Amino acid sequence: MAEQVAEAAPAVAEAVAEGPIKAPTVEQMAGMVDKGDTTWMLISSVLVLMMSIPGLALFYGGLVRTKNMLSVLMQVLTIVSVAALVWVSWGYTMAFTSGSPFVGGFDKMFLAGVDGTTFAATFSNNVYIPELAFVIFQMTFACITPALIVGAFAERIKFTPLIIFTVLWLTLCYFPVAHMVWYWAGPDFLPDAPTDTGFLWGMGALDFAGGTVVHINAGIAGLVGCLVIGKRLGYKTENMPPHSLVMTMIGASLLWVGWFGFNAGSNLEANGVTAVAFINTFVATAAATVAWAVIEQIVHKKPSLLGAATGAVAGLVAITPASGLAAPMTSILLGFAASIVCFFFVTTVKNKMGYDDSLDVFGVHCIGGIVGAIGTGIVADPALGGQGFFDYTVFPAAVGEYDMAAQVITQIKAVGITILWSGVVSAILFYALKFTIGLRPTEEVEQAGLDIAEHGERAYNY
Repeated sequence: MAEQVAEAAPAVAEAVAEGPIKAPTVEQMAGMVDKGDTTWMLISSVLVLMMSIPGLALFYGGLVRTKNMLSVLMQVLTIVSVAALVWVSWGYTMAFTSGSPFVGGFDKMFLAGVDGTTFAATFSNNVYIPELAFVIFQMTFACITPALIVGAFAERIKFTPLIIFTVLWLTLCYFPVAHMVWYWAGPDFLPDAPTDTGFLWGMGALDFAGGTVVHINAGIAGLVGCLVIGKRLGYKTENMPPHSLVMTMIGASLLWVGWFGFNAGSNLEANGVTAVAFINTFVATAAATVAWAVIEQIVHKKPSLLGAATGAVAGLVAITPASGLAAPMTSILLGFAASIVCFFFVTTVKNKMGYDDSLDVFGVHCIGGIVGAIGTGIVADPALGGQGFFDYTVFPAAVGEYDMAAQVITQIKAVGITILWSGVVSAILFYALKFTIGLRPTEEVEQAGLDIAEHGERAYNY
């Protein structure tokens, strides 16, 4: 590897003086890798993994009753582990190789041909990162997305069908949506292969870090799941308070910190846009937290810790698709808007419709993702200080002309397609499992709690 870089460096340096290299060879790519970019991507991967374990596990675990705490921890931990294995086996190739506009090929199953001497494109001409660094980063996204879903039907699903659902849902839903939104040939190759993109990428949809791929995708699956499985025993008739808001607060804090890797890491480089995504993530989340607390002060006469933590997550979700595309001030407005809309869905809509979305996966992740995805079309406008978008069909890439109205329409289409794809696939999978091995434990098990029945142990032994 070092010899390749040494040999490529003079040629790359000479080419830089003449201009960027179109469709560089692997040897030339070796000289286009920056240690700072690679380091940042590996750090970002660690941060995103921390969002799942322990962040999401503690956030969800604190919200359920004591008798189900351990089951939630086990579900999140196992989903992350299973998803990682599925990702390196067939997920990466389905999401990030050339195939059809809807799903990738199978050339890189079991990471065939991927090693320390292969490279992945970034969003800049002639800038590359080790392909394994890209595989690792995207693996953490594949790990957390199905883990988000379990909050919608927490306390009432059997362990084995949940894990089977995870494998099938990743394969039939997450990987195709990730391919449709994020796959492209790269800035040095797209001009010669303008159709080598995922369906939604080719349509012009903007999703910087996963508003559609992660949050709307998981949120809709969660809603479908809670409807198919049904309400918790005693829902609306028994008091079901969170057993530890301290743990929920710790989990929310870890989510916030980890989300900097999630959003800023999605730039795939350590540069100015990374800093833009970082500050936008910070201020949008802060705005959403404050907004939720203010709303509760107005409506309930006192702000709650649970509300503030929920607002923070809503802000994080909403800024995800816009993080590297917006400006700080418009990010604040997006955070405010997301908090208001999510509060309405978590309280009013949920109560009116009567569905039991246990931990508000739909109300926060899907609705927050929709607000963020559509809002991206507005806040990305350079007239509002946004980053706009680059036209990668020309070489080198150039700033494209931005039409806010057209972009918002494109964003709405992307949201609709994601909802439809996830909704249909999730419904088929949940019903198939319900009528075969069953999804829900017996009433006796559910009343006693899943910890002992499913795992033979308790979260607390005192």
